[in-house]
Amino acid sequence: MTLRTTWQSSIGVPLFTLAAVVFCAGCGAGDTPREPQVVTQQGPLSGRVSIDGSSTVLPISRAMTTAFQVANPGVSVSVGVSGTGGGFKKFCAGQLDLSAASRPINAAESRECEAKHVEFIELPIAFDSLSVVVNANNTFVDCLTVAELKKIWEPAAQGRITRWSQVRSSFPHRPLALFGPGGESGTFDYFTLAVVGKERSSRKDYTASEDDTVLVNGVAGDGGGLGYFGYAYYAANTSRLRALAIDNGRGCVAPSPKTVEDRTYQPLARPMFIYLSAAAAARREVHEFARFYVDPENAKYVRDLGYVPLPTATLLTVERRLDESVTGSVFGGRGSVVGVTADAFQNEDRIKSALVR
Repeated sequence: MTLRTTWQSSIGVPLFTLAAVVFCAGCGAGDTPREPQVVTQQGPLSGRVSIDGSSTVLPISRAMTTAFQVANPGVSVSVGVSGTGGGFKKFCAGQLDLSAASRPINAAESRECEAKHVEFIELPIAFDSLSVVVNANNTFVDCLTVAELKKIWEPAAQGRITRWSQVRSSFPHRPLALFGPGGESGTFDYFTLAVVGKERSSRKDYTASEDDTVLVNGVAGDGGGLGYFGYAYYAANTSRLRALAIDNGRGCVAPSPKTVEDRTYQPLARPMFIYLSAAAAARREVHEFARFYVDPENAKYVRDLGYVPLPTATLLTVERRLDESVTGSVFGGRGSVVGVTADAFQNEDRIKSALVR
């Protein structure tokens, strides 16, 4: 089935466009679309909903859950955090209704879901300006180049790049204390691809955690600290952290909703998702929770956290994707993809170009 989906930005220009993309069950060629799940309306909602996965998406899930349960007190929603990869493991094992992800599902995860007969509906929810941060008392650095970030985080840096002065000669000769996501994190996957050039290629001698709060506390507690995680965690801790601007060769650009919308914060702007089990979507409470999550009226919860909501036209398309039970991933099981912007998604050829970066 071919679906033409155009996502417009909230400032009147395309954020990105998905054109002539094949949606399929389990990402396999030749599969037929599922019949739409009909969820009838009958009385107050009740039951249980489970969601786990990305720490980056966690603040959104918590905000949506709180608001949803106020309106639907008969529904119990459990929200966990085990990283994007950890969430997909549980999801493909049939242990979750929804999996939150800070990158698209990858090939191995797609195969695992297919092997366990777990069909999924991919729902993009927002954009993040993945943030590189330092201790609030750090006054010597305001901006790092992508090349300097690679110099810090690439595998060859392990045991060698241990002081700030080794990053740039004008920096002080003080220890460099690194904090970053662990191996189950979608942020780890995305950052290593965008900065080092190869997904999961990173030095290992740093404090790692799938819980971004641990990383926040680590950087905030060390004057020489540097770390990276989702913008919402920086926005909630601006008195303890400073976000660095990133120079990709076109000048220093700070992370913010504005620089995501105007497409200048590259390569660290990225989409976020929830994945819904197609079987679970047949349960009214699960379907309605997912619909609440992508309802344009609830984009305020995303915005309040410092993330960038998808524009109304896009979210309405996402709602139709949910209601029509369109299964599979528009990214073809590629995992992390850098360059998801208006320029990359004008037509099918540009989509393919983005997917091979």
